[in-house]
Formats: sequence, C-alpha cells, structure tokens
Amino acid sequence: MGCAGSTHAQKEVAGAVKKIRKPKPWKHTQPITKAQLMQMREEFWDTAPHYGGRKEIWDALRAAAEADISLAQAIVDSAGVIVQDTDLTTCYDERGAKYELPKYVLSEPTNLVEEN
Repeated sequence: MGCAGSTHAQKEVAGAVKKIRKPKPWKHTQPITKAQLMQMREEFWDTAPHYGGRKEIWDALRAAAEADISLAQAIVDSAGVIVQDTDLTTCYDERGAKYELPKYVLSEPTNLVEEN
C-alpha cells in the first residue's frame, strides 16, 4: 500500500532532491539603489557564461533566479541542474561544471535605498 510514496521519500532521504528556498536576508557593503542592483545583476548575467559552464544552464539559472520559488524549482529540475546549496548560490550541471551565483542576483539586500 505505501509503495507509491516510498520512492519519493527515499530520494529525499538520499539527498537526490533538494528543494529551493529563498536566500537568507543579506546586507550589501554599502546602501544601494534598485537601479544599481539591477545594473549589477545585468553585468553578472552578461559575463557569467564567459567563466565556464554551458550557456543553456546559465540561462536556466537566470530564469530560476528571476522566478518565484515553485517555478524556479521546475526550471532547475527540467534543466538538469544539481542544486548544491538550496538558495541556488552553488549549483552544478550534469557534466560537473560548477555555477556560483552571488546573492545579489537572487534577492534584494536589506539595505536597499529609495532613489532620489
């Protein structure tokens, strides 16, 4: 009777499935505006593929970083991304390439300031 759910439970115990969660609150070294944060994000995503890994995985990680949690989970699962840290700061692809995402592409800092 309980066989249908046992494989799911076994996968989670074995660590095969890591559920994504929101990153913990963080503070930038100095207060920044939303525009500055968006510029930092654009610069990261523009340059990230040049440091290794596959472009399609970087694209999937960007889509996941910009999506809500449930959609982000579906994106990384369908792209074959192996989530090391559940906040997406460290991931791997199926070939073992490492992808590191800074917190500023995943969430806003606690010291975000209004633009004048």
